[in-house]
Amino acid sequence: MLINFTKMQGTGNDFVLINCLKEISFSKLLNISELCAKICHRKFGIGADQVLLLMPSKVADFRMDIYNADGSKVEMCGNGIRCLAKYIWDEKLSEKEQLEIETPAGIIKPKKNGDMVKVDMGKPLFEPSLIPVNLDTGSPIFDYHLPILDSEFKINCVSMGNPHAVIYLQQDISTFDVSRYGRLIENHSLFPKRINVEFVNVINKDKIKMRVWERGSGETLACGTGACSSAVVSIYKGLTNPKTEVELLGGSLFIEWNKGESVFMTGPAKEVFKGRINIDIF
Repeated sequence: MLINFTKMQGTGNDFVLINCLKEISFSKLLNISELCAKICHRKFGIGADQVLLLMPSKVADFRMDIYNADGSKVEMCGNGIRCLAKYIWDEKLSEKEQLEIETPAGIIKPKKNGDMVKVDMGKPLFEPSLIPVNLDTGSPIFDYHLPILDSEFKINCVSMGNPHAVIYLQQDISTFDVSRYGRLIENHSLFPKRINVEFVNVINKDKIKMRVWERGSGETLACGTGACSSAVVSIYKGLTNPKTEVELLGGSLFIEWNKGESVFMTGPAKEVFKGRINIDIF
């Protein structure tokens, strides 16, 4: 079976996007999770951090289903939803300046913003049971001491539709072993649905630097919900201003948040190439 796809990236976070409004047969396959993992493989497939499926919706303009590189299905992806919106506008599937996209994390609203896409990401959640975190320490969970191997980290937990643990480091994150510690934190028993892990340096009141270990994908060049989570914790703690640049390995995202309100994320989304893949080879 030949399936058309579009390869896209947002600040280096890369995706295989399949338009299931057209590729209806793909959306009905029983082994989508397994196929997505094989499609994401960088040696034997197309190569991507995640697969995005553009689906019809009964409650919004469209729906986005998201599969990680390991085949696990997840709730939300900030860079992914910008890419999905860019694809919808490029393919002239909607003339709306602001879209409503159904996700397992709720309805997310990306909007055109010059050459970039601005997204209303909704309100952050700090309640442990909603993140979720297996702790009964009250809300928010900030500066919780978590020993991992030879180190002890202070974790700050928040949900942006998916779970995140934000960790501030004094050492330069460019030399930090993200893989060694990120993998163990992701799979720690504290986190019943696993967790995304962000390692952060505060540069000044207007900027932080971040590297991310993504649940189900490993270290990636960027993570939109991770950037939002890191900025939210930084703003909450007074480490940065309500408008914060988050510098990632793949570029910068710009986050705005006032306590009690929605988080807004602005960043690029670009098409890389289009193609067809014969999924029968898998």
